[in-house]
Formats: sequence, C-alpha cells, structure tokens
Amino acid sequence: MFKIGELAKIADVSKRTIDYYTQMGLLHVESTSASNYRLYSVQSIEDIRFIETCKAVNMCLNDIKDRLELKRSGNSEGKEQEMLMKQAEILAKHMKQLEIEINELKPIFDRLNEDSQKMIANQISPQSMALMQSIMILIN
Repeated sequence: MFKIGELAKIADVSKRTIDYYTQMGLLHVESTSASNYRLYSVQSIEDIRFIETCKAVNMCLNDIKDRLELKRSGNSEGKEQEMLMKQAEILAKHMKQLEIEINELKPIFDRLNEDSQKMIANQISPQSMALMQSIMILIN
C-alpha cells in the first residue's frame, strides 16, 4: 500500500492530481492508516498510467472513468454490454473528430511538395497510417 506522496512519486504525477482523480472516482482509496492517511494499492499505479495514456490522446476524464469502470467490471454481462456500448459511442466520437481533422489537413498536405509530404509521412508510424486508412475507408 502506498501513501499519496509515495504514489505520486512512483506514478510521476502530483499529489493534487491524485486527489483530483480520487474525487472524480478514477482512483480508489483501499484503506486508511491509523494516522488517517489514505492508502492506495499497486493497481492505482496501473490506473494512473492508463489515465495518463488516455489523456495523451485527448480523452476526457468522464470517458476515461467509463473506460476504467469497464476494465474493472466483473462478469456482469448486462453491465459489460452497456459499458461496451458507451465505449463504442466514444470511439465513434473520436473517429468523427479524426475525420474532421483529416479533412481539414488534407488540402494543406496536398499543396506540399513531394519531399515535404514524404517527410511528414515518415513521421507517422505504419500502424498509424494503417489506422488512418481504415478510418478513411469506414467514413467514406
């Protein structure tokens, strides 16, 4: 079990961030110590890393909370189906946003010379390129 300061140091976030995540229900306090310190489990480290990864792709905290609840859910099939439907809606929203961004950037990209286009294309991993192509197929 970790006190908030220990967890913050291990997860490389501030104590304030952990407080906020706890208040939002993203992190769970496992117990409190005799001195009334909140104690967090090892799972909290994984949860924080998951949260930070989701934030890096601009996912809002409410969507992250839903995703965490899905990960934590037991074998309740009805709840899992409901959570998966929510996640499908979130993915659809993200795909729509990507479509908008691609449509905005495509004309600018097309105006670049071939060397610049290749340089930019090389910055995008093969997986990202495949994902973008898949998204373009899905939205067209």
